[in-house]
Amino acid sequence: MNPSKKLRVLVSLITQDNDYQSEQAAAAESVSRKLDLTVKIEYADNDAVNQTLQILKAIQAQPELRPSGVVVEPVGTGMSQVAQAAVSADIGWAVLNANADYLGKHRLHCRAPMFLLASDNEEVGRIQGKQLNLLMPRAGCLLYIEGPSATDVVKKRTSGMLAVKRADLDVKVIRGGWTELGAYNAVKSWLRLPTSRELHIGMVACQNDAMAVGARKAFDEHPDHSERARFLGLPFIGCDGVSSKGLAWVRQGLLAATVVTPALAGLAVEMMAQSLRSGAQPAEQTLIAPKSYPALEEMRSLRFEKHA
Repeated sequence: MNPSKKLRVLVSLITQDNDYQSEQAAAAESVSRKLDLTVKIEYADNDAVNQTLQILKAIQAQPELRPSGVVVEPVGTGMSQVAQAAVSADIGWAVLNANADYLGKHRLHCRAPMFLLASDNEEVGRIQGKQLNLLMPRAGCLLYIEGPSATDVVKKRTSGMLAVKRADLDVKVIRGGWTELGAYNAVKSWLRLPTSRELHIGMVACQNDAMAVGARKAFDEHPDHSERARFLGLPFIGCDGVSSKGLAWVRQGLLAATVVTPALAGLAVEMMAQSLRSGAQPAEQTLIAPKSYPALEEMRSLRFEKHA
């Protein structure tokens, strides 16, 4: 790498209509100012093909216009073929929160940094499973709202939750597409089904905080007053824990709990810049631990006080 060339990093995110993705963008931009590099944020609008085309356009640009590195949170798969194009152009490649089992193979033949940075999403699911067990002390059914079915984050969060939840808790799964509007529409459609009245759900768990709020809005429009009041009185939980949204919603009582997953794009940009400047490869994979909010010990204490 030319040491006099200012580093440029393309950060490709899933959607602009998601609090965690906005936090990712803000973290990347903050690091860019601290490290004196240029960051370009692009959103894929929840479209894997669009994301692929956006990144390939940047990789295939004239050499002086190409990014020094790409940080991508994939809409769908880990984008192996796009990664190969980056390797061929000596462009750094970092994957956020996705499966990228091809990295080891590519790292044998590339000079640019290649690495994966992710929240420990199985642990996110396990923490949610523990929260479910505390918030539903008796047997029952819960509504579980996932993101898009193809993504690694969804699969790991779901498997972690299922591994920890009590056997007497049944799970009804619907998909909300990571956004408030997606969950709102999914719950509205589910409420029109006869099974929604038969299940008598005892809580609502979502794979991010935005979907939890979207679900609450759908229940708030239920035409039956008594059913609306019952639904809105249920515990709602989410994930991500953005300070201005998820954490604030817990403090306001809109959510009973969330799982805090730090925004990783800023750290990925920082790792990318350090590697490009030093020539040293980062670790192939780094997992960042999530945490419960409120802490599980606090939730246990509150449950004990409530039922004492």
